[in-house]
Amino acid sequence: MKSRIKNLPYTPLVIALSTALAFMATNTFAQQVDGQVTTENINSVEKVPGADSGVIQEVIVTAQKRTEKAHDVPTSISVVGQAELEGLHVSSLSDLSGYLPSVKIDNSGSPGQTAITVRGIPALGGGAVVGTYLDDTPVGSSSNFMQGGSFQLDMLPYDVSRIEVLRGPQGTLYGASTMGGLLKYVMNDPELDTLSGRIGVGISTIQGGSGAGHEERGMMNIPIIKDELAVRISLSDNRTPGYIDNVATDQSGVNATTQQAGRFALLWKPNTDFSLKFSAIHQKIDAQDQNRIELDPVTLQPIYGNQKTGTLVPQPFDDTFDYYSLSLNYNLGWADLLSASSYSRTKTHQVIDETNVFGQDFPILGFPAGLSAYQEDLDLKKFTQELRLTSKQGGKLEWLAGAFYTRETGTNDQYVSALALDGTPIAGLNPLFDFIQPAAYAEKALYGDMTYRFVDSFDVTGGVRYSKNNQSFVGNILPGGVLAPPTDAGGSSSEGVTTYMLSPRYHLSADSMLYARVATGYRPGGPNVELPGVPAVVKSDTLINYELGAKSYYLEKRASIDVAVYQINWKDIQLPVLGNTGITYTANAGTATSKGVELTSSFRITNSWRVGANAAYSDARLTEDAPGVHGLSGDRLEGIPEFTASLTSDYNFGFGDGWAAHAGGGFGFTGDRTSGESSDPLSHREPGYGILSLNADLSKNDWTLRAYVKNALNNKSNVFLYNVQDGFTQALNQVWSVRPQPRTVGIEAEYSF
Repeated sequence: MKSRIKNLPYTPLVIALSTALAFMATNTFAQQVDGQVTTENINSVEKVPGADSGVIQEVIVTAQKRTEKAHDVPTSISVVGQAELEGLHVSSLSDLSGYLPSVKIDNSGSPGQTAITVRGIPALGGGAVVGTYLDDTPVGSSSNFMQGGSFQLDMLPYDVSRIEVLRGPQGTLYGASTMGGLLKYVMNDPELDTLSGRIGVGISTIQGGSGAGHEERGMMNIPIIKDELAVRISLSDNRTPGYIDNVATDQSGVNATTQQAGRFALLWKPNTDFSLKFSAIHQKIDAQDQNRIELDPVTLQPIYGNQKTGTLVPQPFDDTFDYYSLSLNYNLGWADLLSASSYSRTKTHQVIDETNVFGQDFPILGFPAGLSAYQEDLDLKKFTQELRLTSKQGGKLEWLAGAFYTRETGTNDQYVSALALDGTPIAGLNPLFDFIQPAAYAEKALYGDMTYRFVDSFDVTGGVRYSKNNQSFVGNILPGGVLAPPTDAGGSSSEGVTTYMLSPRYHLSADSMLYARVATGYRPGGPNVELPGVPAVVKSDTLINYELGAKSYYLEKRASIDVAVYQINWKDIQLPVLGNTGITYTANAGTATSKGVELTSSFRITNSWRVGANAAYSDARLTEDAPGVHGLSGDRLEGIPEFTASLTSDYNFGFGDGWAAHAGGGFGFTGDRTSGESSDPLSHREPGYGILSLNADLSKNDWTLRAYVKNALNNKSNVFLYNVQDGFTQALNQVWSVRPQPRTVGIEAEYSF
């Protein structure tokens, strides 16, 4: 019997990694000009034709832990500003997939079940390969125990100033789990001198959906002591109606989802040299079921019809995120000191119907066929502390030095039930499996970099980081599980990793820059369950990125074109391996290479008309056999499209008497992918697809009215396919498909003061 049980810290019983790619049109999408629209000026510039000279505006970013123009950062970066997030009606990170070059954002059934891939480096193991930051501190698990690669932070982005995305490894400045890159949420700070607020409402419908969607949001900024102390409070609530009907239970719209978020921020700045900021964030995602449908394993056609499922067990997903941070900034005169502390707790609950995996095979064990469900409960607590000194800018030599510490504790509870057809537990068979795994992860790191300016037009930056992590876990298979005997096993590990970066930069002119970059990154390894033939420890997998890039303005800054060419060499890949006992564990196996080209461009045709075009090519392949994923040297890595591209157009105009309007649209194309490595006999080809979306807004004084259409052509492509195999025979029973959210039409009204 080959069991699907994965009795390891790295993989749960059933991982449904899938893509719900909801492509949205853009309202002057900042990423398409690679960060050249500022959050501060977009409202005034974009809503009034002729309000500026028609040039592309600069944006200031902090992704390199310095305040600098995005156009001067010697690495590939994208920025999505607050106005774009709101104009696009982004409710999940997957809404941005397709617009960010070389960035693939998947969810496996709802917001919060999110995996991020950058430059063709997928999270083949349990741990994340793209880091996530909230302001100055990391969030999400750094270890492989808590499924960080499948449940990355997916914020409802109200009151987010911008999202910064760095492509390529960021191991020197950001450390663990930034092999592919970094996604950073930058929140709006309280304003010390302005009493202001916003309140907005919206309503939407989804084709084939059950009922209407709605949203409510509000923000207040209150100076308590003018120019010294202020607070900022924001609340948001978003309900997406269900659009998947269950023919087995005769229920409509089973996948309705509610997202709620609240934020409190306090900023104290008694003088120009000192500031203290406290933030608290609470977010909850509540999805009643998944947005998956079942396909015939031979024809890949829907078994029950489009937007219909036949699952017999409810599949809810809940995620609660609580976050507290304290940041201190102090100008020492000769350098700037930052202390950034944070504590977060993330609780995740997921249920997947396993009836077609185990339930139909109960007769093999001497019981009638029945129902089965896999349940995973994660509880992650994370504390971080960082101290950083940054030199003043403008001299021949600039430097940065920092120390970092983090500690995680968490539990991963995996449970497989055995139920009768009426849903009651089957005595003597339930549970099939019950695994509780407490785990701990601690990391200390020292890092620094230096930039030496040889002449005004040429400088070189080099950096290094040393990190050491200690991990431990206890794997308890509880008594009563039929598929695995009770055990009380655990393990521990300790590992040191050095990462580095070197980047020369040459300014051809004030508007054009060439750069090269060599950078490394890693994902922590860790202990394995103590079983015969299983390695006690899996070590970090590492990669090195070679990159050449150019960033240029043209036509008196009315056009911008950024190009990057890269090659990534990945070794000691952490992969799942099926052992002789039927238990899957993690081991270092195989190497891979990812090569690609990224293009980001924006053009101001007139002061009122802007177009943007992005494209990326990625060739990500194994360079050694990887039996754990049925891959052979030369296979394309799973889920990675070779080509992606997007085209957008935005036009602004006025009616006089203070009225201003905007109309825009976008088309995004994602090329073909494979659901597994191409040599895997159960891998499926996922054809390329494109999605068209539209948006418009009308404003006067403090009022704004927006309208949008997502997936205007109601594309029904399979954006991700996941095999459902028999837990005993491994026969392919079904294929699960995630498709784009059907055509969605919505309107929003907002009042600002």
